[in-house]
Amino acid sequence: MRRSEDRILTSHVGSLHPPRDLQDLLLAADKGELADAGQLDERLRTAVEEVVRHQRKLGVDIVDDGEFSKSSWMGYAAERLGGIEIVSLADTVGEGERLDDSELFPSKDQRDFDDFYNQARSHMFILEPGAGEELEARAFARDVKVVGPIRYEGHNVIARDIANLKAAAEAAGVEEAFMPVVAPGSVQPWITNEHYTSTEQMFADIAAALRHEYKAIVDAGLIVQIDDAFIANEWDHQLALDPGYQLETFREWANLAVEAVNSALVGIPEDRVRYHLCWGSWNGPHSTDIPLRDIVDLILKVNAQTYAIEAANARHEWEFRVWEDVKLPEGKILMPGVIEHSTNVVEHPETVAERILRFAELLGRENVIAGTDCGFRNRSHPQVAWAKLRALSEGAQLASKRLWK
Repeated sequence: MRRSEDRILTSHVGSLHPPRDLQDLLLAADKGELADAGQLDERLRTAVEEVVRHQRKLGVDIVDDGEFSKSSWMGYAAERLGGIEIVSLADTVGEGERLDDSELFPSKDQRDFDDFYNQARSHMFILEPGAGEELEARAFARDVKVVGPIRYEGHNVIARDIANLKAAAEAAGVEEAFMPVVAPGSVQPWITNEHYTSTEQMFADIAAALRHEYKAIVDAGLIVQIDDAFIANEWDHQLALDPGYQLETFREWANLAVEAVNSALVGIPEDRVRYHLCWGSWNGPHSTDIPLRDIVDLILKVNAQTYAIEAANARHEWEFRVWEDVKLPEGKILMPGVIEHSTNVVEHPETVAERILRFAELLGRENVIAGTDCGFRNRSHPQVAWAKLRALSEGAQLASKRLWK
């Protein structure tokens, strides 16, 4: 994995906005109305080529495929696993409506600010009209159950996605590309267990299944990024169910999640692995987010070289100070978010540079890559997202000039 040896490198977390015509094809496929599967595969190929080229044009060093083939950053996993039963609730959702996620997966933040969430829900996420909005609603409106031993069945899909990204990166002259995949700890909490008698065995089988994706990506010469937002969000979820929920109990579950990630990564070189942690980055209060300090030791146990951590928004920006007394292990890299998604204000490059400098001064410039808090899809308007990526690149250039005088 490249390091910031002569300048600050840039990357982002993963999801980007798919073209409208691709969204139409994805929606048709989701509804079982796609007449020609080859048409979708071909448009996916060209769309990935376009988005890789655009990232490169904006100055992003380490690029991805925008996660264009996935229904959502985590929900896609259910579509690639055996032993899973998916019941679509999409037909029960009226036009212009969406299921109430505060009931499906409640959080204390939603309970504490229920009026805000009820009134502002449609303004919290930026949904492209038409197919994009319906796709998001359909991806959300699913009841996912474990009804048998979990196994991996997505070999053809991951092979297609890898081929698309590799071809696009080569065509654009990109030196390094990554592919985001979900962590076991971000799958286990949201699927209903109707099969396993222990959480440990469920975690073990999820990890063994997802390992197929992790290994395929690295074997293909790409970087694998493990996305694990739920290792932070599960705290807020459990607080909503039990106001007396204890940190010790949460950490016991989180430790299982980390052990599951590491079991899935056995034999995979650390320098080909990024691990992403965030608190969701949606436009809400986030007043009950678990502090980074309470979980940073668990994060650093993950066998990855790079840790991508949300660090730009108003709730978590101050947590750069955690690294004043928490040592980043030798040989590791931190990719702090220096671009946030909970606002459509485009960061000034000087602001981005200042955020980068904080981390570079604490950790060493070669140990920092400039990143984003979360994925852009459903977080920022497409025009704003591209502008934010340009600001990321320009801010990294400013910081580099000051760090390599």
